[in-house]
Amino acid sequence: MGRRAALLIAAIVIAAIGTTLVYLYAKQANDRAIAEAKPVKVLVATAPIPAGQTADQALAAGSVAAQDIPEKSVAEGAVSNIANLQGKVALASIYPGQQILTQLFGDAAQTVTGIQIPKGAMAASFTFSDTGRVAGFVNAGSKVAVFLTSPAAGPNQNQPTTRLLLPTVQVLAVGATTITPPADPTQANPEAPPRATMTLAVDQKQLETLVFAQTQGELYLGLLNDQSQVKADQGTNTDNLFQ
Repeated sequence: MGRRAALLIAAIVIAAIGTTLVYLYAKQANDRAIAEAKPVKVLVATAPIPAGQTADQALAAGSVAAQDIPEKSVAEGAVSNIANLQGKVALASIYPGQQILTQLFGDAAQTVTGIQIPKGAMAASFTFSDTGRVAGFVNAGSKVAVFLTSPAAGPNQNQPTTRLLLPTVQVLAVGATTITPPADPTQANPEAPPRATMTLAVDQKQLETLVFAQTQGELYLGLLNDQSQVKADQGTNTDNLFQ
């Protein structure tokens, strides 16, 4: 009888512990979900903001408004107070719906080229298909991974392979970029590249890789956030497609 009682008590204790652990796990998951869904107020472009326009001018023109965005969707460098950009100008064209980021604004002198190029890097432009550029969700300031589909992308050279080409690249501009309007309007930049054309910040090796890769197949972009996990592997082809 004593043995049965001991086993019964042990079972009750184990069940209680299990119930407590399940409750704690569920509570933590719920807390995480609430935290991820917590709205954060950030500034978002409501109208096009041309390169060279000051933050104050954009606000006065009604081109910027505060919006509540889920915390997990807030981009790195997002601004909630226009005062943080006092005296700064847009370094590249900013499009409606795009979050206002600190890296998209700088000193007026930096807009001579229309874009701000990171130290040690260079700017280079490439054209992507609608699906290859994440259906238009890639904007200036985004971080992307670049993939290549080509017979030359895998160790087996006799069949097409899709493989990671560059794990992370910063997008400097998307489509048309308007430099600071000159005193003489006739000297304004007449070019208006489509939004499918993207200007990336790359080093020499990355530029050589991209220039050569675009002659070998089709380039695709993967839009990244702070939690994205990207690593090089052997790629995917018909041999391992269903593995």
